[in-house]
Amino acid sequence: MATTHETLSQIQLFNELSKGDLKKIERLMTPIDIKAGRQFITEGKPGREAFIILEGKASVHRGKKLIATLGPGDFIGEMSVIAGYPRSATVRAETDLVCEVLNRREFSSLLDEAPTIARKIMVTAIKRIHDLEPGIAS
Repeated sequence: MATTHETLSQIQLFNELSKGDLKKIERLMTPIDIKAGRQFITEGKPGREAFIILEGKASVHRGKKLIATLGPGDFIGEMSVIAGYPRSATVRAETDLVCEVLNRREFSSLLDEAPTIARKIMVTAIKRIHDLEPGIAS
């Protein structure tokens, strides 16, 4: 399934961008399908890419604890890609997923080319850190 800039514009992360910016971002992304039940991010492992869920549901676990359920429009894996640290949680596809993937270089280009997105991603990352370790980002 090829993503169009119209699809991207429906995602909160991208909804304030121009059609031109959306087309630039679309060129950076690689669409992938992930089968239900597949663990595609593993806590403690290096993070080389970030994912945007277009369709489906994924569960996020830290240790054995479920910490979030994610769906269309959610961004996963950005903290590890930004900071270069190991993954802070494990993510499993609960249903078949359709995602867009950005590797580290593509992700850096996205942040450089779209400051609005960079701000949104940073706020989301800080909220996630706070959720994982209450008080750490206060």
